[in-house]
Amino acid sequence: MFPFTTKLLPVSSSLTTRPATRADLPVLLEFEQGIVAWERPFNPTLKPDPISYYDIGELIDLDTAEVVVALDGERIIGSGYVKIRQASDYVQPSEYAFLGFMFVDPGYRGQGVNRLVMDALLDWAKKRGLSEVRLQVYSENASAIRAYEKKGFSPLLLEMRRTI
Repeated sequence: MFPFTTKLLPVSSSLTTRPATRADLPVLLEFEQGIVAWERPFNPTLKPDPISYYDIGELIDLDTAEVVVALDGERIIGSGYVKIRQASDYVQPSEYAFLGFMFVDPGYRGQGVNRLVMDALLDWAKKRGLSEVRLQVYSENASAIRAYEKKGFSPLLLEMRRTI
């Protein structure tokens, strides 16, 4: 059972973010399954459950990445990560920040939690001298696209597929 709610909850005025720790892994692994469940309708190529997108523990341990959690009091209500990636040889800048693992407890959606997480991730990237941020989102995921556009993101490349 997921550790989140489906009813809209009032957000306290003391929402905070902090770096995730390995002690947060049980909740973060549930968040990951929430992401998989949400994205499954957008991608018919996903294997049957259980699947995992991330090695969250490794991301927590890396010096070149940061996993952030959003908190309402002590309760973890959102997550995201930023990781330094090397760009292709033919583009600039040579390194960029890549965002992923964006999840907000359904009871807290639409209340600025994702913005708070993204602000913390972008601050981490800026402090490391990175000048570009990228992420991936399914083209049919309109709510996520709107959230990213509000933070200044715009489409760069559309990957297409077909079966043969």
